[in-house]
Amino acid sequence: MMMNAAKWRPELRVVVLARVLIALVAALWPLGLLCAQDLAPRAYVITPIHSNAVNLTYSYFSGNILLDGVLPITGATAKVNLPVFSIYHSLHFFGRSANLTAYLPYGVGNFRGTVVGAETHAYRSGLWDSAFRFSVNLKGGPAMDIRDFSKWRQKTLVGVSLKVVAPTGQYDPTKLINYGGNRWAFKPEIGLSQKWKQWILDAYGAVWFFTTNPEFFSHNQYNPGLTSQSEKPIGAFEGHLSYDVQPRLWFSLDGNFWVGGHTSLNGVQNPKTLQRNSRLGATVSVPITKHQSVKFSYSDGAYIHYGGNYQNASVGWQYSWHGRPD
Repeated sequence: MMMNAAKWRPELRVVVLARVLIALVAALWPLGLLCAQDLAPRAYVITPIHSNAVNLTYSYFSGNILLDGVLPITGATAKVNLPVFSIYHSLHFFGRSANLTAYLPYGVGNFRGTVVGAETHAYRSGLWDSAFRFSVNLKGGPAMDIRDFSKWRQKTLVGVSLKVVAPTGQYDPTKLINYGGNRWAFKPEIGLSQKWKQWILDAYGAVWFFTTNPEFFSHNQYNPGLTSQSEKPIGAFEGHLSYDVQPRLWFSLDGNFWVGGHTSLNGVQNPKTLQRNSRLGATVSVPITKHQSVKFSYSDGAYIHYGGNYQNASVGWQYSWHGRPD
């Protein structure tokens, strides 16, 4: 039977709070993968070589943090504002169509929860880890200039990509909640895009791999030494069904599923930190000028076993051009 927190000796309560919060951060860590577990329709649809695009996207995440009853925490919630700047460039890669994309996110968020009877609140504002993605087509999409591309019609595309998340975000080892992960992450992926008239079906399969964070909640009064945190790989699967209303005007139904990610502290694994989650959503892309378009998307947790159960709404602006901007 749990004792009332007010009756605990102060030093005992500090120790318990510290241990519980460490476990809470293991559950909060999927926040660092919000971009990783997003829904990205048409990620393997190709463009002519020397195509470029600048994107500004604002996303809002709000929801509960599910801890599967393993911790004495109630009412755990998170609200995160996430603007992301990204830039895209397509190129010729050994005769195949390829592209590079770089992402720079910035987060502003509030996290709340009641821990053993005490309400806890954290506010964070700062850079998230930057990310870089390289994608190359293996079938159905040779490198084409804009003249050849205008005559080409998509059928079946097969591509592969590698996404790298670099530890460039805000990180303080003395704090429990950080936007930066203080580690590298790698996501090799294979994708299929099949088109029938105005319909496009996308399917992706990937695995996330993570290096170890050697300074997890370290150098503070609760833990003056070093604590390392590691995470098992995560398998990720994604599907989209989209429809072309007219050129550059389309909408899609989106879904994903990911499983894995057991976390360990100093080599001791917590078997209850398994993520087995999925999301469903929809996306609409609308052209507004020759070079500009806006994209709206919404998604929600369909099944969340452990971690963040967030609603996400986002709006993005894109400016695209071929060669040099007009």
